[in-house]
Amino acid sequence: MIEIRNLVKFYGDKKAVDDISFTVHDGEILGFLGPNGAGKTTTMNILTGFLSATSGHVAIDGFDILEKPQEAKRSIGYLPEHPPLYLDMTVTEYLRFVAELKGVEPAVRNRQLTEIMRSVRITDHAGRLIKNLSKGYRQRVGIAQAMVGNPSVLILDEPTVGLDPKQIIEIRNLIKELGKRHTVILSSHILPEVQAVCERVVIINRGRIAAIDTPGSLSTRMSKISKMQMTVEGPHKDVLQKIRMLPGIRSADLVAEKEGICAVNNDCEGGVDARKPLFFEMARNAWPILELKSLEPTLEDIFLAATSGTSAESEEA
Repeated sequence: MIEIRNLVKFYGDKKAVDDISFTVHDGEILGFLGPNGAGKTTTMNILTGFLSATSGHVAIDGFDILEKPQEAKRSIGYLPEHPPLYLDMTVTEYLRFVAELKGVEPAVRNRQLTEIMRSVRITDHAGRLIKNLSKGYRQRVGIAQAMVGNPSVLILDEPTVGLDPKQIIEIRNLIKELGKRHTVILSSHILPEVQAVCERVVIINRGRIAAIDTPGSLSTRMSKISKMQMTVEGPHKDVLQKIRMLPGIRSADLVAEKEGICAVNNDCEGGVDARKPLFFEMARNAWPILELKSLEPTLEDIFLAATSGTSAESEEA
């Protein structure tokens, strides 16, 4: 478990982290989001012991990161955005080197490295030079080095950056598997990635927590606008004009139009059920509705709302 209480960090007279507090529970996969300059990287560097806080408390598995740094760091595996790989080593040589640095007992070293390579699916590449591996496999080696020593907490900073779609799916599935045996903090700018993997999300902005909750709960609480998509058979200009005149409709935008059938996105005032007005208006004009569905707010919508200051700060879930 990770406990962060009243964390503050100054760089000179600039406050990069402003009194943030949250807890990451055992076995949880937590998404940690923030725009550039929000204080996200500073917070992660404090969590991993690379930086000291100006004030506040950070405990990893009950060990204070400042008072008992060795014990706390022994519980952490860290994958920075740019993995610290030695390209002229083979995968096995590199992981053995990391195991020595982390003080893994020789008696269990080989067995542990074999299990880790099997877990991240790099066994077939164990004898290859790291510089000859693809970007995706280098990321796997980076995750493997974070797992050496069997830490209870894994902190992964942008683990899918620069990967192709197939590699992203593979790393996503790997993170899900890791979440069954480790507590995971995942920092990423790829919002669908966080939405697909994480159980809770912390959004930080200007050094403070803007929101913290499950993606589903954030969607429910933070969305002030309900969105609907409608596919209707009718002239799109007239369809849009009629929809925009309905009470409770904030906007209507054409998504696609082909052979007299148009798809329209409608933004409705919060709490307004626009289905009946839309149905009767389309029927009045003899424009058949072929499909009508609600559009849930995405994590990207939530992120933009939170970091633009339009949402209230959430309480810890």
